[in-house]
Amino acid sequence: MYLNFKKENLEVTASKLVKCFSKNVVRIDGVMGAGKTTLIAQLCKKLGVKDEINSPTFSLVNTYSGSKGPIYHFDFYRLNNSDEALDIGIEEYFESGNLCLLEWAEKITPHLPLDYDHFKIEILNHDTRILSLINS
Repeated sequence: MYLNFKKENLEVTASKLVKCFSKNVVRIDGVMGAGKTTLIAQLCKKLGVKDEINSPTFSLVNTYSGSKGPIYHFDFYRLNNSDEALDIGIEEYFESGNLCLLEWAEKITPHLPLDYDHFKIEILNHDTRILSLINS
């Protein structure tokens, strides 16, 4: 799956992406500034979140109320080592059955579940991104 998208059609992209979710753990990769948090915010809106959605860079995890239950949004950018994720109970979040949206998941590779949905955002130009499905 490949999707080209621009900020003005991010809502449509999020609708298509939500339909592709097959697991409760969803990894979204991309370089700094690619739009991971922006895409996750739109995904959360599509999933019924009414709260303000922002990056959990300092808290590591934000919890939102979606229409089908809690949604956990993780940002592992500031971790110094992967075992720090264990300190916040990452395994319990993954095993909860609730949706877990991950940014900077490459920092916790040893602790990722065996099976998860994996997407990558690439910058095509200032306004356009490419979203692709990665086989995990």
